[in-house]
Amino acid sequence: MSETLIRPRIEARPLAERLADKAPLLLVPLLMLGGLVVTGNPSTWATLTVAGLAMGLMIFIMASGLTLVFGLMDIINFGHGAFVAVGAFIGFTVLTWLSGWTAHPSVLMNLAAMLIAITVTMLATGLMGYGFEKVIIKPVYGQHLKQILVTMGGMIIAQQLIHVVWGPDALHLSRPLALQGSWVIGDAAIEKYRLVAVGIGLALFVAMRHVLKHTKVGLLVRAGVENGEMVEALGYRIRRLFLVVFMVGSALAGLGGVMWGLYQETITAHMGSEIMVLVFIVVIIGGLGSVEGCFIGALLVGLLANYTAFAAPKVALVSTIGLMVVVLMWRPQGLYPVVKAK
Repeated sequence: MSETLIRPRIEARPLAERLADKAPLLLVPLLMLGGLVVTGNPSTWATLTVAGLAMGLMIFIMASGLTLVFGLMDIINFGHGAFVAVGAFIGFTVLTWLSGWTAHPSVLMNLAAMLIAITVTMLATGLMGYGFEKVIIKPVYGQHLKQILVTMGGMIIAQQLIHVVWGPDALHLSRPLALQGSWVIGDAAIEKYRLVAVGIGLALFVAMRHVLKHTKVGLLVRAGVENGEMVEALGYRIRRLFLVVFMVGSALAGLGGVMWGLYQETITAHMGSEIMVLVFIVVIIGGLGSVEGCFIGALLVGLLANYTAFAAPKVALVSTIGLMVVVLMWRPQGLYPVVKAK
């Protein structure tokens, strides 16, 4: 029998369906164009846009691990904010130890101090994720109500431990000397740190997308999201894959905590639970399990929050929730949902 006869027939998708899949890619440029119209000043628009992109990409760093945990493990982890807060405080401790490097006029020493803080934080929160999954998550697999309760309890315990180790007061987290201040381009003031945050967020997105699309580990993760039972039937240990994904998600939350702490320049034990509102909004907008959807959703949230804070400060408080409502009315499962095989 010829290869032509046994090759499965692949039907072309309708043009309308293919265009609908591309539609979410236009949301960010359209929102940026709308921001330019609302601000009416290119310099103000540039400042707000860079700030919005930086904010969005930092939220993406925290949300990307959570969306994989949601999509792959079917776990509702309300304790994700604990890793954000602990990561911020560990980063604070390391940067305090390296204060001689962060205050040095050398850009290389400043960046080296930041790299060391990020590395130590990600390792520590990754190991914390290992213990969290083993002790708190593992006994409640498949039980969503219990997952909500125990993970919320885990976050409360982590907050109290932060009080014990670092104290109950808010702490000031200084940026390295080279990342302080702004560059003035024309009439626009662009903060140095925000550009660095944009660079780190974009690099992480490209790296995650490459791993998920072009490596065997990424193939197993995507296959596990769609049909975990089939992956197990092929001889792969899906539970071990779950654990690795959870640890990576925890490490990314720790990285996001350091970045957000340097962004706000103030850290508290409750910062994780506060930022989790935006993180969950991004995960829901993007579609559970979708890194691309999470990326677009984070950019939309960051840009919209900054534009509305400038144009209508009172509206800014509810703008992100309004965005989520609009997106879900258009696409009830999110921008790019990962649908599990039944």
